[in-house]
Amino acid sequence: MRVLLIALTLAIAGCSGVPLLNVFKPYKIDIQQGNYVDQETVAKLQAGMTRSQVRYLLGTPLVADPFHAERWDYVYLFNKAGTVTEYRRVILLFKDNKLERIEGDVVPAAAAPAAKPAAKPAAPAAPAPKP
Repeated sequence: MRVLLIALTLAIAGCSGVPLLNVFKPYKIDIQQGNYVDQETVAKLQAGMTRSQVRYLLGTPLVADPFHAERWDYVYLFNKAGTVTEYRRVILLFKDNKLERIEGDVVPAAAAPAAKPAAKPAAPAAPAPKP
């Protein structure tokens, strides 16, 4: 019985194209890290806002470097099954405890390049006559 089990195990292990071996991969969960920051929220930021007002809108920054006290970094990372599917970064720069500048991947709509206006949709066609 033991010999048969060992022979069966070796036969399965020797077959490189056996799809059953792919079943034994570890499950990788989806992981969200950081502060989720979208363009709508960043658009609410205005130059001259205090740190507490910014913290109210965006939450506590992920990185508040003691060597760069005038800079806050908001980073968002989404891993789906072990691969990065979404990465966003927003950098806020302060001067005299007032918001001065916004940099990064997500910027307010006013600072983003203007998009071309969408073409007007065609008028709907008249309904077909019923027989």
